[in-house]
Amino acid sequence: MTGTGDEPFITAVKPLIDAMGGEMLPPDEAGPDDVVLSWEGTEAVAVRLPQLADSLDHILAAMERKKGKPLADLDRKAKQEVVRMLEARGAFSVRHGVETVASALGVSRFTVYNYLNYANEQRAKARAGDEQSRQDG
Repeated sequence: MTGTGDEPFITAVKPLIDAMGGEMLPPDEAGPDDVVLSWEGTEAVAVRLPQLADSLDHILAAMERKKGKPLADLDRKAKQEVVRMLEARGAFSVRHGVETVASALGVSRFTVYNYLNYANEQRAKARAGDEQSRQDG
């Protein structure tokens, strides 16, 4: 963006910025909440990060692209896996996160909470099994 040989750097970081829903700006247009990235000692690009709620929408859209179909068309097991991955990424700490995910999956909020409970139970069983293996070993 500055024209000082930073094009390979910008080309390299663009997929990451796009994946997280960020926006690239010239460094001199950076605001106080933007992140300025430097390349070889020179400010190369500013990144405007998305709001958390926008990030969730972006993550859901990326998951749909990866799955090749609307998330609502997935089977129950695949929807549970989506919920597990979203929980790991902090999706449910966003205000209205459960409602947003439920809408994308075509299920009720209650179902999303059930999927979260199921994921927590599976993790607890796995931890118990790991602990038992250590005790037996």
